[in-house]
Amino acid sequence: MQKVTEIKLAITALVGTLSTVWGGLGWLVVGWVVCMAIDYISGSAAAARAGEWSSAKARDGIWHKAGMILVVVVSAIADAVMVEVVEHFPVVQLPFELSGLICSVVLVWYIFTELGSITENAVEMGAPVPGWLSRLLAAGKNAVDAAGDAIAPDKEE
Repeated sequence: MQKVTEIKLAITALVGTLSTVWGGLGWLVVGWVVCMAIDYISGSAAAARAGEWSSAKARDGIWHKAGMILVVVVSAIADAVMVEVVEHFPVVQLPFELSGLICSVVLVWYIFTELGSITENAVEMGAPVPGWLSRLLAAGKNAVDAAGDAIAPDKEE
């Protein structure tokens, strides 16, 4: 019983620290990392079930995830720079008023992407997936895309 209490205490301390340091962004990061892990595992399982698993494909999956991590790091740095510009460089006018949202929007977009991929993997593993769930995940991803486009519209449009 003492060990269980120690584990609960450690988890509570970790959760509290993460919430204090990162706030809601930390939970998005945790959710995204969990989704990436589930996607990688379920993708490997689906490939193994189909007899198509290979270490080269598994490595490609890891490289893909590493690229996603780089994009999230870039978005976090961009957020920090935007906040710095807004707060300390009043002569610089950004084309939008939002600061501190880039990383959150990128993370939510990636989470919807990963959840969609996980459901695709589940189908390949033989599990039935409600069509409405796939549509909801796609709609969520599209809504995030639209929000990103609203923040930074394409000048050619």
